[in-house]
Amino acid sequence: MIMMCVGGILALVLTMLFGVPYIDLMKKKMYGQYIREVAPETHTKKAGTPTTGGVFIIAAIALASVVTLLLAQKLNNHSWIILTTMLLFALLGYKDDSMKIKGKHNQGLTARTKFILQIIISLLPAIYMMKTGGTTIHFGTMFLDLKFLYPVFAVFVIISSSNAFNLTDGLDGLASACGVPVFLGLAALASLTHRPEIAIISAVAVGALMGFLKYNKPKAQIFMGDTGSLALGGLMGTLAVVGKFELYFAIIAGLFVMEALSVIIQVAYFKLTGERFFKMAPLHHHYELCGQGEEMIVKRFAMVSMLFTLLGILLASGGRLIW
Repeated sequence: MIMMCVGGILALVLTMLFGVPYIDLMKKKMYGQYIREVAPETHTKKAGTPTTGGVFIIAAIALASVVTLLLAQKLNNHSWIILTTMLLFALLGYKDDSMKIKGKHNQGLTARTKFILQIIISLLPAIYMMKTGGTTIHFGTMFLDLKFLYPVFAVFVIISSSNAFNLTDGLDGLASACGVPVFLGLAALASLTHRPEIAIISAVAVGALMGFLKYNKPKAQIFMGDTGSLALGGLMGTLAVVGKFELYFAIIAGLFVMEALSVIIQVAYFKLTGERFFKMAPLHHHYELCGQGEEMIVKRFAMVSMLFTLLGILLASGGRLIW
């Protein structure tokens, strides 16, 4: 618990320290965000806001994690797999952001290219866990051995998490505010199942997101971009896979699941009926178009995320996890 606090505080301080010079640099280079034409009209005023803030979030997480894990003597193979996967997702996101900035539009990598690269990156922790952690998934006293299908399942969890976080990053402070409870939940699950390295990295992510909120709360001084959202979502999924609590993660990350499902429902309903199920997807845009203010949406979504986290922890602690 002490080292978790140390890691979280260190990441908080590093993120806040890295933020000021990085934002100044982005403003000087005029590396601003380009807004999609289909986005709500209220978002046009955000055009030009510096992006790629994920660079200093991920840098803070990586540095704080290594330092804290070294102090705790828990810098093991699990830790390196988690951090390496996060960094690879960050590089993918940075490439996507860079293409948008250079092209001066909101189109980066093609969906196909991004998906293929996400699969390749996700295979690293998926295969590693199949070799070292087994192919069984757990929920309470129930067990299911997926055997050779486990890597497919693990890749699905990680990619879904990465994309869901990316979809949720649509309002100032939304992804960060909703991500904090999820990483807190992952830290709690890791502590419950005696996985200190996962608990420390999760706590570090909490500190980094809280530090980033200083710069990303309305009106945002900088956006995390795909550099941050793909990496943080990938980190969440990887922590769940390496920690072997993938099914509990689906509950803890319930808010992100809702955001992703809203897009799936919207697309499927439109193809079937030619009409929209929501006014706009992801779900937070629907509430925007219903007249709710951005700050109110962020607060309510963050509360829902916290409730999902509490539910997941309650189920996990009451399920008598056997590993």
